[in-house]
Amino acid sequence: MPKWKLVIEYQGTRYRGWQEQANARTVQGELRKALENVFGERLEIVGAGRTDGGVHALNQVAHVRSRHPRAPANLLNQINDQLPSDINLRSIVQSAPEFHARHDAVERFYLYQIATRRRAFTKPFVWWIKDQLDVLAMQNAVQALPGRHDFASFCEKGNDPSSTLVEVTCAELSTHGELILFRIGASHYLWKMVRRIVGVLVEVGRGNLTPEDVAQFLVDKTSAVAQWTAPPSGLFLECVRYRGESPPDPPGPAFFFR
Repeated sequence: MPKWKLVIEYQGTRYRGWQEQANARTVQGELRKALENVFGERLEIVGAGRTDGGVHALNQVAHVRSRHPRAPANLLNQINDQLPSDINLRSIVQSAPEFHARHDAVERFYLYQIATRRRAFTKPFVWWIKDQLDVLAMQNAVQALPGRHDFASFCEKGNDPSSTLVEVTCAELSTHGELILFRIGASHYLWKMVRRIVGVLVEVGRGNLTPEDVAQFLVDKTSAVAQWTAPPSGLFLECVRYRGESPPDPPGPAFFFR
């Protein structure tokens, strides 16, 4: 049974997230329908990770197994012809039979975009902050994140994770013109974890919290962090890294900003 590796980009604004759900439009559901129309069989799609409603992806990875071989020629175009315009299959290649999009991933990188000025065209892809932000204080706060920490204060308890310990491999905050970019890499993530980290960093930038407060949230569990959850519009699943692959290039905007 052939197995295929897929790399997908999508704008999450119109979807209830990646994972297929009853009575909700999702990215995985739209992708499955398109693949089944082309392959002519019932398929199960496994993604490298879930994204919440309104969250975007630049390089989501998935795998699918089919019962019958197919020639790869024109397969990409055939599938994209079946997809809505805000979901695009970037590549599809036949993979090793043992490849697993989720279990084989060693790092997942997320990018968050904060806009420092109001824009007419980019609202679905940024969080616009009116206040003047202290970027240096935010950068100091980010230094507390790398390493193995308990992120219980930064997750939504409704998903009842078996463990709230997460190994953060990298975290960096930089500026690009009128954008503030936050990138984080980790083995896995808790529900709403990245958005709550960003929300806390913005409060540091506003002067309402200190970098020391961020470090303390990793030690003492608190529900206060939930009030600062950042909106999904600025969040992108940037890439998924597998063993033998290089880390991504230094962070830049998700797409061209003038």
